[in-house]
Amino acid sequence: MERIICLIAGYLCGLLQSGYFYGKTHKIDIRKYGSGNSGTTNALRVMGPKAGAVVFFGDFLKSLLPCLAIRLVFQNQPDMIYLLILYTGFGVILGHNYPFYLQFKGGKGIAATAGLIMASDLRMTLLCLISFILIVLITRYVSLGSLVVATIFLIWMCVFASMGAYGLKQELLPEFYIVAALICGQAFWRHRANIGRLIHGKENKISFGSGKTK
Repeated sequence: MERIICLIAGYLCGLLQSGYFYGKTHKIDIRKYGSGNSGTTNALRVMGPKAGAVVFFGDFLKSLLPCLAIRLVFQNQPDMIYLLILYTGFGVILGHNYPFYLQFKGGKGIAATAGLIMASDLRMTLLCLISFILIVLITRYVSLGSLVVATIFLIWMCVFASMGAYGLKQELLPEFYIVAALICGQAFWRHRANIGRLIHGKENKISFGSGKTK
């Protein structure tokens, strides 16, 4: 029952589409421009750096805050609290990616994943942040940096959970791995078009001079 509650609560939080609502304040539907989604990179591409920052932090916080709330609410269940955090974060990502009131057309879930990462492990947060910044600075591919972050998340969670870092019961480990893999898989699925362009050398690069992609 706790899992279902966390997943549903997360999904409801994920419905707060920062990019869509910010766009509406500027009288546009951001999903009709650029890459056609309501996430941070498209907000940056369509409306500039300020919009990108606002949308990122909005989507980041809508994941971080409910995940932290779950840590507080279920603090008396230390043997499964990190699993419940994963379910909550996964729910937020699903709500962000597939908002029912927008015909299930949302973003790609990376900012929401970042909120989950910070709520889970600050060490992983630092590693992901450094990796993302370096990759984007070197390659100028935001999508590549995002996919690397999702991969680090999966590897980190599985390795450290297996070492007992998150206090999970042994019988919960397979479920923990599966949910972590689903979260990582969502990032790759939502970036499938980007992956195709990366393979063929046609992916959009970010231009640090203008703050927009090209």
